[in-house]
Amino acid sequence: MSKRVFLFIILGFVVISCRDNLSNKTLPELINPNDTPSIIGFNYLPSNTTGAVYRKNTYVLSYSEVHEQAEWVAYVLKASDIKEMDYKRPYFEIDSDILTGAADWRNFKKSGYNKGHLCPAGDRRGSYKDFKETFLTSNVTPQHYDFNAGIWNRLEQKVRYWAKKQDSLYVVTGGVLTNNLEVIGFENVAVPKYFYKVLLSKNHSKMIGFLLPHKESKEPLYNYIVPVDSIEEMTGIDFFPELEDALEKKLESSKTYDNWDF
Repeated sequence: MSKRVFLFIILGFVVISCRDNLSNKTLPELINPNDTPSIIGFNYLPSNTTGAVYRKNTYVLSYSEVHEQAEWVAYVLKASDIKEMDYKRPYFEIDSDILTGAADWRNFKKSGYNKGHLCPAGDRRGSYKDFKETFLTSNVTPQHYDFNAGIWNRLEQKVRYWAKKQDSLYVVTGGVLTNNLEVIGFENVAVPKYFYKVLLSKNHSKMIGFLLPHKESKEPLYNYIVPVDSIEEMTGIDFFPELEDALEKKLESSKTYDNWDF
């Protein structure tokens, strides 16, 4: 065997190995390790437009490199995740798992925007490890302080209230990422004009979607309920595609909140 042929063979093995490693790292894990036994087996992840889906310990995200943030973060919120624990607030860290490079936290300095959590730290108080994992830059988005500390915080608290009453909820949340958005920082982190949350009950009997303009608001949360279909149209994302088609159509076309306790 010639030296040239030998080198080509070795190079081929290296390329295949690298490709497989990258593929394995970006493939989503369909079962959350913290799912309760009654909901194991249901793939709650939405579709994605990025091809870059990453599994963390307690949530899954789809990272949009163009916008330098997640297009969605999905997780199961259980009553046991919500505890009155006074954890020390950690520093934000760059998510080293993102193959294309997650946004640097320094993009937010002097930008006038908060690092708004997508999976809130308050949803991950089951342990300090879970809590700390929400302080990755792949899990944040630029938000105005009055929005982040105002109506967005009210919605997060309401979601926790429902999770406690119902034991578990499937949660998908993110900013509506489109072209020509305002950007901040040296990496051009996009600033969404709207943010959404889509919730599904553990027994799949009810679903609710919220679409919030990125601005301060004192209005009641139910004013921002929209059919999940409309969020899908804006984002190009299919939420809870594993539901039976007729049920998915029924739940996603509704904007009623009679069966949600406000």
